[in-house]
Amino acid sequence: MNAIPGVARAYICCAVLGAVACVLPVSALPGPLDPDGPWPAVLLLGTLYALCEAPARCRFLGRSVRGSVPVTAGSFFPVLLAAAFLLPPAAAALVAVPGALCGRVAQRPAGVRRVWRAAQLAIATWAAARAHRLLDGPAALGGTAHPGHAAPGIPDFPYALLPAGAGALVFCLVLSALDGGVFVTAERQPVRSAWRGLLGRSLAPYGAHALAGLMMAVLWRSPYGPLSALFVLLPMYISCWVFAQYHRERAAHQATIRALVQAVDLKDRYTRGHSERVGRASAMIARELGMDGERLEVLRFAGILHDVGKLGVPTRVLRKDGPLTPQERRVIELHPEYGHEIVRGIGFLGEARLAILHHHERLDGSGYPYGLAGAEIPEFARVVAVADAFDAMTSTRSYRRARPVATAVAELRRCAGTQFDPRMVRALVRALDRYGWQTAVTSDETGSGPEPPPHPHPPLEATPAVAAGALLGGPRKATGAPAAPRRDAPRGNAPRGNAPRKNAPRKNVPPPLGPDTLRRTPPPGGRP
Repeated sequence: MNAIPGVARAYICCAVLGAVACVLPVSALPGPLDPDGPWPAVLLLGTLYALCEAPARCRFLGRSVRGSVPVTAGSFFPVLLAAAFLLPPAAAALVAVPGALCGRVAQRPAGVRRVWRAAQLAIATWAAARAHRLLDGPAALGGTAHPGHAAPGIPDFPYALLPAGAGALVFCLVLSALDGGVFVTAERQPVRSAWRGLLGRSLAPYGAHALAGLMMAVLWRSPYGPLSALFVLLPMYISCWVFAQYHRERAAHQATIRALVQAVDLKDRYTRGHSERVGRASAMIARELGMDGERLEVLRFAGILHDVGKLGVPTRVLRKDGPLTPQERRVIELHPEYGHEIVRGIGFLGEARLAILHHHERLDGSGYPYGLAGAEIPEFARVVAVADAFDAMTSTRSYRRARPVATAVAELRRCAGTQFDPRMVRALVRALDRYGWQTAVTSDETGSGPEPPPHPHPPLEATPAVAAGALLGGPRKATGAPAAPRRDAPRGNAPRGNAPRKNAPRKNVPPPLGPDTLRRTPPPGGRP
């Protein structure tokens, strides 16, 4: 637990104590030998849930890139909800513990995550059982006689739907509340956005789980007995199969993106790793803006693929040693349109396609390819533009050291309102303060010195702004192949200069002029 923040450790310990408090009253229930006790049902439901959530690889579900698709946590919540409808709250909470402790965990530390998951599910199941009992749920299922309800053994429909729905709603609320707390304490997400969308995304699936759990509970108490309730799990296996198809499709999407990024890196090896870092910075900005998980993922794709249009630019232009001619600059400035054409048929990218097309637009309308201004520029493109420029300034390359993070932030602030959206710049600054930033070498050679620490960075006020022209990068070291000047940083008025030879001194040598300094004339027909 050393990698877990202290406040998150305290939060998890409180959840574990709460789960223990929920389970402790089980000692007051009738013993295992009592025929009226809940222990046979606890043992059967607990074993069933543990088998469902075990990290076994199921061939029936199909295969993904790394093997068969496992059953994910949450696929068999109907078993827990059936326990909440059938058992006393403490016994129902106990049903969730074995399955959670042996369930699959995708990230480390696995032990802590399993304990947290067990505590979370125990509390949620206990709360669902309490809500179900407050509305006379056991009587509605036919367990006991109650005035106004059907006779014992006969479910009272449609009234039985009310306590079952209340139990499922409480189950959903508790899980969402606990998940949001983990996002705040462990992942350091802003409080204002940590819970956003959690409940809305959970209501529909948990409602379906509640219906399946209610069906299990009704069949459990029917003359056919517990064995008949197991048939309800068949739809759950079908839903797992559907999820497996989604998992394979998602894996194919990611493989497509990796292939495109590798192709760009092979063609322009001096910016290797740049695409992944722009994707990471874009996701950091999106998280600060409070975007939901689906849009955040699409925006990350946009950052990763923003330079895919370089595949359409001649290699001799990308790797040219020295300043570009006006014609070569116009060719370079076509790469957003090339990129848009490459990804236009990839439906899952959604808004990312417009970000790829417009990430070189400027807020003042002097960008390219279409000279859009202000709110005309898509939101995703404004995010990627900031992330792209930031990584261009802070990346260590074989021909120069990385700029300090504070220097890059100062330059972004200076250009906010003219080149960059100030809201996106502020979001990036907040994300950097929260998470820090790890720079890396992106060429085939190692840097000339140690990488700057990811955090903390120096005070922003103590670092002067860097001229925008310097952000285009210094001359490259000859490596046997021509090299391209920097083209993905903020614009400026850097003086024109020739690249020095291999062993020439670098001091006081102006960087080559990049194509970002030239405003491209919009094509005939005006803006899109």
